[in-house]
Amino acid sequence: QRQLVESGGGLVQAGDSLRLSCVTSGGTFSSAGMGWFRQAPGKEREFVAALNWSGHSTRYAESVKGRFTISRDNAKNTMYLQMNSLKPEDTADYYCAAAGSYRCSGSPCDGLSEYVYWGLGTQVTVSS
Repeated sequence: QRQLVESGGGLVQAGDSLRLSCVTSGGTFSSAGMGWFRQAPGKEREFVAALNWSGHSTRYAESVKGRFTISRDNAKNTMYLQMNSLKPEDTADYYCAAAGSYRCSGSPCDGLSEYVYWGLGTQVTVSS
């Protein structure tokens, strides 16, 4: 059974950094695009960042451009989200997601419907 497990969330102050990790298991994710999404209390889940199968092509939400960096290490079956200069508005549960095999493989996808596999999330709280 394919699984995605996030880690690295926590409580930080504005301006701090965090690195989220997403470890995949139970299948081969290296051929598919992957992404990070987040959901704040009372709001819909929104796109944060995505990358293609190799990690050489990335896409970011405008709100995180220049502050967040997405990457992956297929040899370690792990995807990362480096978050710098965190703001209180970044507070949310962060979810990693993987598309189906060879989906979003060439170009990163920013739509929720493209992603088939989801982790349970890790909480990020940024205090002002």
